[in-house]
Amino acid sequence: MKHEVLRMIRATDSYISGQEISEKMKVSRTAVWKVIEQLRAEGYDIEAVSNRGYHLISYPELMTGTEIMSRINTNWCGTKVYYRKDTGSTNEDAKEVAENGGTHGSLVVAESQSSGKGRRGRVWSSEKGSTISMSLLLRPTFSPSVAPKLTLLMALAVAEVLHHLTDQKVSIKWPNDVLVNGKKVCGILTEMSAEMDCINYVVIGVGINVNNTEFPEEIAETATSLLNEVGNRMGRTDIIINVMDFFEYYYGLFEEHQDLSDFVNLYDSYLINRNKEVRVLDPKGEYTGTAQGINDNGELIVQKEDGTFVRVDSGEVSVRGVLGYV
Repeated sequence: MKHEVLRMIRATDSYISGQEISEKMKVSRTAVWKVIEQLRAEGYDIEAVSNRGYHLISYPELMTGTEIMSRINTNWCGTKVYYRKDTGSTNEDAKEVAENGGTHGSLVVAESQSSGKGRRGRVWSSEKGSTISMSLLLRPTFSPSVAPKLTLLMALAVAEVLHHLTDQKVSIKWPNDVLVNGKKVCGILTEMSAEMDCINYVVIGVGINVNNTEFPEEIAETATSLLNEVGNRMGRTDIIINVMDFFEYYYGLFEEHQDLSDFVNLYDSYLINRNKEVRVLDPKGEYTGTAQGINDNGELIVQKEDGTFVRVDSGEVSVRGVLGYV
């Protein structure tokens, strides 16, 4: 109810009466007043004028379920938000939501997480009040073999948002890192629950360094934040809303072909490794080559030193620049 009241107040440039809100919400005016008081306690400056109603003057930089749902403009992506002040892992929370009947497009957001997961068992922790830790629950109708491509789709959505919000160089390190000026600001982890021929659900976890200023020594040379690169603080909710908007649009296109054929050129334009020498860390044996770009299946095409071409799948390998992270 709270996010719906806030959405109504936001929707008008003037005033909206408590009576109008109560009639649309089918609740009492007292219930509306209580919600207004809750919002004020959270930092929303809401003016109340007799015979005119309520008017939103200003609002705090919050990343809550109420704030996101009152501003989201998508049809299904992120329209239901589960907010956690502190959690271990938003991916684990999203799995729990899924097991309890959570709907397609549900979003788990946490102010901080202590044991988020990265690829290959790495831990991704988040700094309270400075990062975005979120996990999107999907219930696809396509086969399980298609799901890994969603990681690249989310990376592209994040890259597009950061490209539009900043004037810095945004790029993607295949398959799941988004970089600004060559340093990592975002990591993505996709997990799936599936049977042999059908998906129960997919969870896409996204961690974005937004307003961080410090990083652990072991990642200080390769990680950064938008604040460090852009020079000013950015609204985390603004970023979330835009990522949901881009992802919903891309997902609709993706469902038609169930591959990345509509996105290859755009993805390659962000690919930081393209036409560069890379080292493929394959458990079957490491090798070097030149990254050419991705194909319709999201595989990285690498030309080996002997001239042969290899399609690199993201499931079992890691790709790094020969001279370092990128």
